[in-house]
Amino acid sequence: MACMRLGSKSEAFHLEGQAWFCTSGLPSDVTIEVGEMSFHLHKFPLLSRSGLLEKLIEEVSSEDGSGCLLQLHDVPGGAKAFELIAKFCYGVKIELSASNVVSLRCAAEYLLMTEDYGEVNLISQTEGFFNEVFGDWTDTIKALETCEEVQSCAEELHIISRCLDSLAMKACADPNLFNCPVSGSNSKRNAAGSVMWNGISSENKPKPLGDDWWFEDVSFLSLPLYKRLILAVQSKGMKPENIAASLIYYVRRYLPLMNRQSSFNDANNVNPGPAICTSSEADQRTLLEEIVGLLPNKKGVISTKFLLRLLRTAMILHASSSCRENLEKRVGTQLDEAVLVDLLIPNMGYSIETLYDIDCVQRIVDHFMSLNQAPAPSSPNIIEEGQLMNGTDALTPITMVSGLVDGYLAEVAPDVNLKLPKFQALAAVIPDYARPLEDGIYHAIDIYLKAHPWLTESEREQLCRLMNCQKLSLEASTHAAQNERLPLRVIVQVLFFEQLRLRTSISGWFFVSDNLENSQNPSGNLELPKNDVSRQMDLVQDRVVGVENMKERVLELEKECSSMRRELHRLAKTKKSWCILPKKLGFGRRSPPCHSKES
Repeated sequence: MACMRLGSKSEAFHLEGQAWFCTSGLPSDVTIEVGEMSFHLHKFPLLSRSGLLEKLIEEVSSEDGSGCLLQLHDVPGGAKAFELIAKFCYGVKIELSASNVVSLRCAAEYLLMTEDYGEVNLISQTEGFFNEVFGDWTDTIKALETCEEVQSCAEELHIISRCLDSLAMKACADPNLFNCPVSGSNSKRNAAGSVMWNGISSENKPKPLGDDWWFEDVSFLSLPLYKRLILAVQSKGMKPENIAASLIYYVRRYLPLMNRQSSFNDANNVNPGPAICTSSEADQRTLLEEIVGLLPNKKGVISTKFLLRLLRTAMILHASSSCRENLEKRVGTQLDEAVLVDLLIPNMGYSIETLYDIDCVQRIVDHFMSLNQAPAPSSPNIIEEGQLMNGTDALTPITMVSGLVDGYLAEVAPDVNLKLPKFQALAAVIPDYARPLEDGIYHAIDIYLKAHPWLTESEREQLCRLMNCQKLSLEASTHAAQNERLPLRVIVQVLFFEQLRLRTSISGWFFVSDNLENSQNPSGNLELPKNDVSRQMDLVQDRVVGVENMKERVLELEKECSSMRRELHRLAKTKKSWCILPKKLGFGRRSPPCHSKES
């Protein structure tokens, strides 16, 4: 730690209650009041060092030479700083340090202690000492913290800006390359007793410091000073990842809500220890809004998990709408990296309708889709199950978000207060091409129907239009065909598309089998080796077995279709709206049963 002793005389002051007296033996002829403290001094030592005191003493001195009274309640640093200045004027030793140099510099400026009133006066000595302070990281931090006590004067003298510039340069530099003294490592002894000078040990090499070495030290700064430091390191080209990590460290230190919501075991986060909460809710809200405004705009520098926790905390603290909107857009830009549990944000509005804040998630998904729109790929009329996942590599972020939204819908569907239009609006944000499989949305629809049994037939049909029956897996199609909660029209569509899909698959199997049989030419020049022939025959036999299994499945589906036809005819007597359904689906007349040979 940098320090300097000024003056040479022994101690010549003593304290009596709230008053300081000089023990020179001469009666005091000037009394100076600073706050609640009074100083009984002599005119000559003060006149020889301070231009302001010279002026004031001349103005108030009486002709009879009696003592005068001065009030200097506005002196920077108060009575503590003026005590050191008085001793300096009397030539008493005072020690300059990082903790008092700022207040002494400001007080010296206030009292006009320039070179015109004595050589090597206090202004020049404190200015020279700043060079030593700025050379050490820890001393600069201490000096910056004391600037808040004399902020206006420190701003005018550019002390704060010089401290911030010094800290920013050291934070952006590599301490392992430049041996920058950090965290009070200067002039310390290690456990073995070897002297450490300038961060270098004569016996052991110092441990390498990571990019987060400065996070803890600057986290003790007040929010205004910390904000200015972040802007300073940003202007000097610090990586956005390091800036974001420091902001995370700072906000977790002063917002206990952030630590209670999650363990935050993110790789780019450093644990600041227990949160310090000594501020009111309004102060915490201000801190959160300021930190959100400082977050780097680069995508991915802050995890989606942490952004969602910030958003939830902003809702609890009733942060400004611009702050919440900022966080929602940041989450939307990287929504494909989110997990379902973090999207389950409780509804904290004044008019609570649903358990979770679905409107917030809706806005987040809308922003993601506005940034990731892609042309819908063309698809065949009948989609086989094996083709459902093909051609989706270019849509990976969208497909991930589609699965996330479907999972979210399944979680919020049991809420009886969730209105159908709100459920439909969120589900409809995801385009059809973004769902390679419709099993997720079908699962959410099924849960919603189960939790809302009072929906009318038309509302259930409207809800089921959100899913594409052609893109259901075989397992989901089997479940849907037996689901009594689905409208009858949807069940018929599921059976119809499953039957067509199986027939298309059977045709493909027969085509492959015919090609394999024709490829074996026993009398031609293209005769295959015996081993290849045996392998081909085994393959044909395996596929024939598969074809037989598919034939049995087709027969079962046709039986189910026949049963559905009879049910439709029965319902047609009471509901005229169903009369046209069998004709549209091609079930107007009974078709002969499908035998094995005909199939």
